[in-house]
Amino acid sequence: MALACDIIIAAEHARFGLPEPTVGRMAGIGVHRLPRQIPRQIPLKVAMGHLLTGKHLTAQEALRWGLVNQVVPLRELLPTAERWAQEIMACAPLSVRATKEAALRGLSMPLDQALNYQFYQGLPMGHSEDIVEGPKAFAEKRPPVWKGR
Repeated sequence: MALACDIIIAAEHARFGLPEPTVGRMAGIGVHRLPRQIPRQIPLKVAMGHLLTGKHLTAQEALRWGLVNQVVPLRELLPTAERWAQEIMACAPLSVRATKEAALRGLSMPLDQALNYQFYQGLPMGHSEDIVEGPKAFAEKRPPVWKGR
């Protein structure tokens, strides 16, 4: 499930793994997601080692391989996750949607094609009130008031 997340904040004691082979199963969608982590921070051999053995990664190993964004003590887990969420929510909603769409869909395209492709979520962002509000708020040295339209 964690491999499907955009951002992962892990407690220091967390462990990550795809233990399915140890109980006679295949590692579900993880078998496709783990080797495709971009940028290929986790080498194929390392990914395959975990996929084929069901061996777990510690939170620190997952951080080293770029599979998690931050590792914190358990008592800081929820406040840290909430801080990340607040930082995202402080951004223009249409921009966040367009950015996520372009980043994820663009992965399957050659760079020159991705740079010139008109992604679906970019259309409403490009014609929104927020695209005017952001630079205006910046120039006026005030927080933007996003409308999401």
